[in-house]
Amino acid sequence: MDMDYVKPPQVIESVAVAGKNKAQLPISHILIKAMLAGVLLGYATTLAFTGATQTGLDIVGALIFPTGFVITLLLNLELVTGSFVAMPIARFRNKITVPNIARNFTWAFIGNLAGSVIYAVLYTIYITHFGNIEDSIMIQKLIAVAESKTLDYKAYGWDGMVVVFVKAMLCNFMVTLGVLMNATSTSTIGKITAMWIPIFIFFAQGFEHAVVNMFVIPAAMMVGADIRMADWWIWNQIPVTIGNFVSGFLFVGLAFHIVTKEQREKL
Repeated sequence: MDMDYVKPPQVIESVAVAGKNKAQLPISHILIKAMLAGVLLGYATTLAFTGATQTGLDIVGALIFPTGFVITLLLNLELVTGSFVAMPIARFRNKITVPNIARNFTWAFIGNLAGSVIYAVLYTIYITHFGNIEDSIMIQKLIAVAESKTLDYKAYGWDGMVVVFVKAMLCNFMVTLGVLMNATSTSTIGKITAMWIPIFIFFAQGFEHAVVNMFVIPAAMMVGADIRMADWWIWNQIPVTIGNFVSGFLFVGLAFHIVTKEQREKL
């Protein structure tokens, strides 16, 4: 039954190779793959909100949110928060350079943002009936979530900044584990099951994911949320992106590189 299980040393080595492959992609491919990933996470987020509003249970939304992440990784698309672990591991294993990392992060971030905003525009056309409906359950949900991701932190000042940063760290600890879990199986169903677990864990607890927020906050602004551009970037997008990087780099990339390094050298 465990024929398709891949052990941690091989997992980390395969993630390092994936990071090397990311470094070799043309910018146009990074952008296209990152835009597709941004759209897919937008789809997954609206699906999660649909499930949550229909049942009145946010946990239902969390159970179905991993769909977008699973499609993204199975199709080998570009998610900047996933690169926050794959690229550092490739660097630790001397497969790429720091400029390679900066190049991937920059273009993946831009692509994720572009795809997320495109989906936000299309989705808001749908839920507002092209501007003819100003209020619905989904509009209320989007606004409530986005304001909690920006204005709530702003109200607490510096304490709010600490909270949003910590929630971003807690989030990408799980997301980057999801990247590793994808490599723990050679079967498609094994990969899906393994990835589902950490992504469910992060979404169910309301942690902060940079790419999800690239959809949620702009979409809410489009349907009337009282959020300014500065609120989005200062109180969410910038600290969340940094927090996502820190945990992916330290808690997963560096930690797993260290604990599998000696085993790798024996392979």
